[in-house]
Amino acid sequence: QLVESGGDLVQPGGSLRLSCVGSGGLMIDSYAIAWFRQAPGQDPEGISCADNRGNVANYGDSVKGRFSISREDTKNTAYLQMNNLKPEDTGIYYCGATRIYSDNGCGWYSMNYRGKGTPVTVSS
Repeated sequence: QLVESGGDLVQPGGSLRLSCVGSGGLMIDSYAIAWFRQAPGQDPEGISCADNRGNVANYGDSVKGRFSISREDTKNTAYLQMNNLKPEDTGIYYCGATRIYSDNGCGWYSMNYRGKGTPVTVSS
């Protein structure tokens, strides 16, 4: 299982760091970890993916330069640092684990595991 946390209500221009923890025996060091978000009424959008060899793919055009993925396998945890948040960043943020990493992005349907999401609301 994957468990996301860190979602919150934040003002525009603010920052948040989301966490994604492997639980129930799931060790993330065997997987690439990806972050997605889903705005109300929309399909999930891929943000970034990091494999276990240091490769990172950032493919969400709307968040490039503002969001960054990292992982700390010794803590069985991955992170999504989000800076300069905008109202359009509002949504449910999910992490996923996959054995299929691509520089072009790690697809939602390629995830072996996905968390239940954590909500982020950007509003003044």
